[in-house]
Amino acid sequence: MTFKSSWLQGVQLGAQRFAAGIDVSSQAVRLVVVSQHSRARAALHIEHASTVPLGAGAMVGTEIADRHAVARALRDAFAGLPRACAPHALRCAMALPASATLTTSVPLTRLAALAGCVGDGGHELAELEPAVMSEVERIAGLERHALAVDWFVDETHSPIRSVTIAATARQHLEARIECAATAGISLTAIDGEPHAALRAMRYAASHELDPHEPYVALWIGTDGVYGWRIVDDCLVGEMRYPAPEHADLADALRDLVHGPVLDCALLSGEVDLLDSVGFSVADIADVLGCTVMPFECAALGGRARELHDPLLHEPAAAVAFGLALRGVLE
Repeated sequence: MTFKSSWLQGVQLGAQRFAAGIDVSSQAVRLVVVSQHSRARAALHIEHASTVPLGAGAMVGTEIADRHAVARALRDAFAGLPRACAPHALRCAMALPASATLTTSVPLTRLAALAGCVGDGGHELAELEPAVMSEVERIAGLERHALAVDWFVDETHSPIRSVTIAATARQHLEARIECAATAGISLTAIDGEPHAALRAMRYAASHELDPHEPYVALWIGTDGVYGWRIVDDCLVGEMRYPAPEHADLADALRDLVHGPVLDCALLSGEVDLLDSVGFSVADIADVLGCTVMPFECAALGGRARELHDPLLHEPAAAVAFGLALRGVLE
């Protein structure tokens, strides 16, 4: 199954869009549901949040080893939804582990030329699909029938428009679709964990930091630490650790922060995993030379104060929140 860019448009129920983000980690299923009216600058509301633990053996690395256990956890996570957020009315996105996802960004002009289009606009997105699939085959080293692909034109402010492409082995996607279907949930999008978390942190920065303030966004996952340096809402640097070019996490962080002085870093993900590399939040602040703010989505949705799930205050909520954002904002 190929996830096309047309799937990124939010479903509108009357004048309000509802979307759910589902994060299936090695230890738990996390769910965040948000809504937003379609009118310009309408407030975002967090409608529901829940965390359901997964038993040992349900996940083995990136593989879902016990699909029935994951499906049961999904049913439990959705069980307390408000009436307006019935599963069939939701646009649901699920995350894939970073190690199972290949993501790249390609200049739109390049793909348009390969597809025989003129310039970087004025053509139908469907015309780009053959060029997108050829590019994915080249970088993944797999034939397209073995891949599941999602892609969209990045509309962020940049001199050069680009197409973001995410691909994974079809088996990873099919396992998650099957688990969701068993739980009565229809998935409309799949996204990589780091990029979902980055979307959440950029949204938080737009509400919590001063305009044009340079900052770093960090996400900690089971396969490492991902970081991005953002200036004027543009990504100007990124890093991943572990990686051959970095001796340790401190070296990776120092390499990331070359440029304007930073006032703040946003931190999300499984923060407890820092212990495995002998690091702490205080160490990150010391290396970056700035304040470190753990991500919380509680302050980002108008109705979140009425909810009491601890997930709303945990940095680990970033992936689920970022996935839900995709459904209402893109």
